[in-house]
Amino acid sequence: MERLSNLSSQLQPNKVSNVAKLAEKHPDDVVITAAYRTPLTKGGKGGLKDTTSADLLLHLLRGVLDRTKLDPKLIQDIVVGNVLNQGAGASEHRAACLAAGIPYTVPFQALNRQCSSGLMAVNDIANKITAGQIDIGIGAGVESMSLNYGPKSAAGFSETLKQDKEAAKCLIPMGFTSENVAKMYNISREDQDKFAASSYQKAEKAQAAGLFDEEIIPITTQVLDADDNAKTVTVTADDGVRKGVTAESLSKLRPAFSKEGSTHAGNASQVSDGAGAVVLMRRSVAEKLGQPILAKYVHCKVVGVPPEVMGIGPGVAIPELLKDLGLTVDDVDIFELNEAFASQVVQSLRAAGIPEEKVNPKGGAIAFGHPLGATGARQFATLLPELKRTGKKVAVTSMCIGTGMGAASLIIAE
Repeated sequence: MERLSNLSSQLQPNKVSNVAKLAEKHPDDVVITAAYRTPLTKGGKGGLKDTTSADLLLHLLRGVLDRTKLDPKLIQDIVVGNVLNQGAGASEHRAACLAAGIPYTVPFQALNRQCSSGLMAVNDIANKITAGQIDIGIGAGVESMSLNYGPKSAAGFSETLKQDKEAAKCLIPMGFTSENVAKMYNISREDQDKFAASSYQKAEKAQAAGLFDEEIIPITTQVLDADDNAKTVTVTADDGVRKGVTAESLSKLRPAFSKEGSTHAGNASQVSDGAGAVVLMRRSVAEKLGQPILAKYVHCKVVGVPPEVMGIGPGVAIPELLKDLGLTVDDVDIFELNEAFASQVVQSLRAAGIPEEKVNPKGGAIAFGHPLGATGARQFATLLPELKRTGKKVAVTSMCIGTGMGAASLIIAE
C-alpha cells in the first residue's frame, strides 16, 4: 500500500505534474464522502448556549447518518476532537454516538490537540484507513464554549514548570500571544481591522446568498429564558455574523488586553458553540457502497512554534505541508485558514506568501465563530461546497494551536 509519507519522493520536479500525480485515483485512496456541521452560535447568548457538547454531537451525527444513508454498522471507528470538556468528553461523546444510533460495536476515541482537535480527528481516521486498520470512519469535533469556557487553570503546572522559562510560556493567555505576534512582526491595528472587516463582509454576503445552507444541519434544542423556563427552538444558521462591519467601525473598539494593544473583540475569533463531522472511506469501499466522493484527502502536517507567538503556526505549517508534496502556494485554489486573531492570520499569510484573495472566501472565525474542538472538522464542511460551487480543486485547511503549534491539511476535490 502506498503511504503518504513516501508520496513526495515519487513526485516529478514539475509542479503541474505534482498536482496531477496527487489527483490520481487509486483504490486505497482516502476520500471524503460527506462533511457537515451544526450552526455556530454565540457563546453565552446564542441559540445553542444551553446545549451540551454531547447533545450537539448527537444531533449532528443523527443528521449525518440521515443525509448519507450510511449504515451505521459499517462505521469502524469514530474520533471526536474536543478541548474544554474533562477528558476531552470521552464518556459523554461516546454516549452521544450510541444515542445517535451507532452500535456499541463501533469504537470511539476522544482527542485533544487544542484548536486543531477537529482536524486531528479527521487525520487520525485518514491514517487508520491508510494503514489498513479500517475502511470507514468519522472524524469530528465539538465544543460548547457556553458551558465549558473559562480562564485557563494553572492547576496542572507544578512549581518546577512555572519556574522553567520555556514551560511557563504555555500559560500565556491567547489574547496576549496575539499582541506578541502583532508587536514582533509589526502587524498594525489598521491591517488587522481591515482583514477582520473583510471576514465579516464575506460572511454576511455568503449567508445572504445561502452559501452556508448546504453544509449546516439544523439543531432542535432547548433554550432557557431569563426565568430559566425552557422553550424548544430550531437553530438553522450562524448567529454571530454582523452586518455592515467596516474597518472604520472596528477602529472604534477598545483593545481587549492592554491599553496600547491592537487585539479587540472585533478582530478576534468569536467564542462559539458548534460541531462538525467528516465521513472518510477507502475509495474502493466508497465506490462499492455508492457513496459520493467529494474529495481525496492527501496529507496533513503539524509543526511546533514558540508558545508566546503560537499564532504564527499556519505560516510555518502550510509551507511544510506544501514542501512535503512538492507544491507551491500557486497550486492551491483556496486556503481555509482559522481566524483565531487577525494579527496571526495577517502574519501567517505574509510568512507563507499567500494572497488574501485565496483565503476564506465565505469569511472565517472572526465573523462566525471558533468552537475550539470543532473548527478543524467544520472547515471541511465549509470548504467542500465552495470548491464544488466554484469548480476549484486544490485546497488547504490550517490553524494555529495553543501552546505553540500549527497544522495544515490538503485535499483535492473530485
